[in-house]
Amino acid sequence: MDKLKDLLHSVRDEYSKDKFDISTADDNPFNQFEKWFSLAVAANIPDVNAMNLATADKNGRPSSRIVLLRDANEDGFTFFTNYNSRKGSQLLENAFAALNFFWPQLEKQIRVEGKVSKVSDQVSDEYFASRPVDSQIGAWASDQSHTIQSREELEEKFKTLKQKYSDAVPRPPHWGGFLLQPDYFEFWQGRPSRLHDRVVYHPEGNTWHKSMIAP
Repeated sequence: MDKLKDLLHSVRDEYSKDKFDISTADDNPFNQFEKWFSLAVAANIPDVNAMNLATADKNGRPSSRIVLLRDANEDGFTFFTNYNSRKGSQLLENAFAALNFFWPQLEKQIRVEGKVSKVSDQVSDEYFASRPVDSQIGAWASDQSHTIQSREELEEKFKTLKQKYSDAVPRPPHWGGFLLQPDYFEFWQGRPSRLHDRVVYHPEGNTWHKSMIAP
C-alpha cells in the first residue's frame, strides 16, 4: 500500500480551461444543464450521458454506481433499471437520490439532487421497445444484483430466452424507468489553486434562486 500512497500523492492536476460566474449562468438550471451537456457532446466525450447515481436504503446506508441518462426535460432526469436491483430496491425504500456528471476534459461537474418516482408504464414500454433486441433479452436474463452460480448459467439463460422471444420481446414487469425531479443543482467549474467556481440553484416557488458558494 505504500506504493499506492506514493502514486496518490503524485497525482495533481491544475484546472484552468474555463470559468463560470453567476452573472453568466442561466436563470433556469435546466437550460444551463443543456448548455454544458451540448459542450460535452461537441467535445466528443465518451459516454457523455454517464452519471453517478447515489442512493440510500431505509437505514441511510448509501451506495453509488454509474448509470446512463436517457431523457431530460423540466420534469426531471430519467434513467432505466431493474426495479429488483439494489438501486431499484433502495429507491423504492428511500425515494431521494443524487446524480453527478463529471466531464474532466472540460473540467466541469454537475450535481443534481431530488426525489425519485417511477415513470409511467407507457414511457417504460416506449424506451424498452427502442433498445436492441439483445439488450431486451438481457433485461429478462439478468436477475440484477442477485447472486449467480456462474457466467455460464447467465449465458445459458440468455440463450433460452432468446429462443423463447424470437418474434418480439415484451418489457419485463420488473424493469422500467425512474424520474428524478430536482430540488438542487450545482454547476462546478475547475479553477486554478482549487478556487473553483460553484453556482447552485434552489427552487423558490415557481422560479429558481441561484447563488455562488465557496469552493
